[in-house]
Amino acid sequence: MTDRLYEGEPGAEVWRSDVAPGFTVHVLDPAADLDVLHAWVTRPHAGFWGLDALSRDELRETYEFVASLPTHAAYLVRAAGEPVVLVQLYHPEDDPLAAAYDVRPGDLGVHFFRGEGSVPWQVLGPAMLDFAFSRPAVDRLVAEPDVRNRAAVARTAASGFELAGEISFDSASGRKDAVLAFCTRERAEQLVRRAGAAAVG
Repeated sequence: MTDRLYEGEPGAEVWRSDVAPGFTVHVLDPAADLDVLHAWVTRPHAGFWGLDALSRDELRETYEFVASLPTHAAYLVRAAGEPVVLVQLYHPEDDPLAAAYDVRPGDLGVHFFRGEGSVPWQVLGPAMLDFAFSRPAVDRLVAEPDVRNRAAVARTAASGFELAGEISFDSASGRKDAVLAFCTRERAEQLVRRAGAAAVG
């Protein structure tokens, strides 16, 4: 593993939640997970990810490329074995986002894509924060949901991120207008503890 990212063979389990029992995180397998990925990114509300026009082969090749990068990684989160969330983590200093804000050491960029399943975000959110901060070198999470994607912006805020205004930058898929958001380790730990206490109670 790198200082901020977990590495492993495609499909390998790299993390298991203590907050949400039955939740596991696996290195995305672009071939074996292709059916799940394609079904998710072609849904009507998924257009903000910019992958809905890709063929199955193009989608697989996209995530094979992501897997080849030492600064970016994609993971599939499972609840009781069923895929529920796609997580992408990246070093913001090695991403186009770096042109839009002052990157700090220990920053980790994050994208959460809610897939199938009935697990509420009140459970998923803290578990995803716990995973993202499970590497000690991570001090702060950085998110940049599309400004037009009101649901994603609201979910980001509800997950404990502080919204820091709108930004524009040239993303891999073109010009992007986004809402910049941050979540500190201290804030995440508070939310994870609260979620753990609620689960026990």
